[in-house]
Amino acid sequence: MFSILISLIILFFVIIDPLTSFVVFFVSTKGFDKKTKMKIAILSVLLATIISYLVLFLGNNLLQIFSTDINSFKIAGGIILVILGINMSLGKSFNDIEKMEGDSVHAVASIIATPLISGPATITAIIISSSDFGKLLTGAAIGIILIIIAILFYLSIRYHNITNKAKTTIQVVTTIMGLITLAWGVNYVLSGIQVVFNLI
Repeated sequence: MFSILISLIILFFVIIDPLTSFVVFFVSTKGFDKKTKMKIAILSVLLATIISYLVLFLGNNLLQIFSTDINSFKIAGGIILVILGINMSLGKSFNDIEKMEGDSVHAVASIIATPLISGPATITAIIISSSDFGKLLTGAAIGIILIIIAILFYLSIRYHNITNKAKTTIQVVTTIMGLITLAWGVNYVLSGIQVVFNLI
């Protein structure tokens, strides 16, 4: 049982990739003050937690409620990831992008929550893992990863000055992560489209 839990933790760590979430959070919130950053962090983790555990307990039924399927979700999530990847690669923050929209806090939080943390790959993995290994172990593994993400977000806010001193390094990492995120987005879109066209 313990070995299965460790395996699931590793699985979700690779799929969700807390380090990427950390970099995106840092870049997306670099123009905000600490109080606003904390609000974004809490909202992001809370939304991701709600989505993840709704999927855990409801699975495919949740997608059916909204008259969609995992492939449509892949396409929609992939498009958002493509936009996110392009902006990261170009060094743009969501504060700059959403400044004119007025509600940038919720916009940033929702994009970090999904598709970045609880995106199509995560949802698919949750549904499959809960079916193969049970809801208890799957839920525990997801919870541990979400806690790791929350800690990383807190460290980004708490030690912002230290992080700022490594701006060049972070910008390089951000560009690389942006390209990877862009590739994931393209892959999600192509994967979803391929399945849809095969069904037609």
